[in-house]
Amino acid sequence: MTDTRLYRNGVLEAEGFPVEEVADRLADDVTVWVDLCGPSRSELAGLAHELGLHELAVEDAMQEHERPKCHIYDTHAFLTTYAVRLDQASGRLKTCEVDAFVTPKALVTVRADDHFDIRAVTDRWDGSAHLAGSGVGFLVHGLLDVVVDGHFDAVQALDEHIEELEDLVFSEQPSNRDVQKRALAMRRSLVTLRRVVLPMREVVNTLVRRDQAVVDATMAPYYQDVYDHVLRASEWTESLRDLVATIRDTQLNIQGNRLNLVMKKVTGWAAIIAIPTAVTGFYGQNVPYPGYDQPWGFWVSTTVMVVLSVGLYASFKRRDWL
Repeated sequence: MTDTRLYRNGVLEAEGFPVEEVADRLADDVTVWVDLCGPSRSELAGLAHELGLHELAVEDAMQEHERPKCHIYDTHAFLTTYAVRLDQASGRLKTCEVDAFVTPKALVTVRADDHFDIRAVTDRWDGSAHLAGSGVGFLVHGLLDVVVDGHFDAVQALDEHIEELEDLVFSEQPSNRDVQKRALAMRRSLVTLRRVVLPMREVVNTLVRRDQAVVDATMAPYYQDVYDHVLRASEWTESLRDLVATIRDTQLNIQGNRLNLVMKKVTGWAAIIAIPTAVTGFYGQNVPYPGYDQPWGFWVSTTVMVVLSVGLYASFKRRDWL
C-alpha cells in the first residue's frame, strides 16, 4: 500500500501518483510525500537508490523494535517514532513503529502495518494548509504532532484507569486479585509508554537545530508546541508510574490493616469462648466439688459463664477490640 502527495509553492498539486515517478517529479521545485505500508526490501531499496538514502537508515527501517531516535546523514535525516493506542478493556498499550526519511524535498514514511492511521496525518496537513509553504518541515511537523498527540491521549487514558484503580483499592469489599491484575497491566503500559515518550525530546531537539535546515522560522513555534507536549507527556508518565507504585503499597498496607483487625476480633472471641470452656472443664472433673450433683451447682456455673463472658465482651467492645 502506497500513498503519495506533491506540493508546489505550498499548494497540494497531485496525489496518488506512482512511486516510480517520485524521482522525476523531484527534479522540479516541489515537496513530495511518500508513504510505504508494509514494503518489501526490494521496494524500499529501489526508492532509497533514487533518493540517495543511506543503507544503514534503510536497514533500520526494515527492522522492528528500534528505539525512538533521529539520525543525521549527509543527504537526509532518519526518524524512528512510535504511535501508541490504549486498549480500554485490558489497559494494555499497543505500539506501532513509524519510520521517516527526511530529505530537503521529500518525506518518506515507512510503516510495517496499517495499525497507525495515516489518514490522521493527512487530515492534519489539510487542516493547516496555510503552512505548506514551509515544505518538508511542514510535513514532518504534521507527522510528529499526530504521534505526540497520541502519546498525550494514552497518558490521559491511563490516568483515568488509575483513578478507577484507586476507587477499587478503597472500596468496602475490594477484589484484591482484580486490583493486582489491573495494577500490573498499568505498570507494564506505563513502562512501555515511558520507553516511547522520553526519547522524543531528543528527536524534536535534533530536528529544530538550525544546522539541519528542516525547520524554518514559520514552523519554529509549532515545533516548540510539539516539544512542550512531549515534555508534558514525559512528566505525566513519570508521575503516573510513581502513583501506581503508591497504589500498590497502599493496597498492601490496607490488606495488612484488615488482617490485623480480623486477627484482633478472632482473638477477642477466642478469649470470650475460653471462659465457658474453662468453667465447664472445671465442673467436668471426676471428683466431688461444691454443688456436685446439685441443681444449684448447675445454675452457679451457668451464671459464672454468662457474667464473665458478657463482662469480657463489654471490656473488649469498650477498647474497640471487637
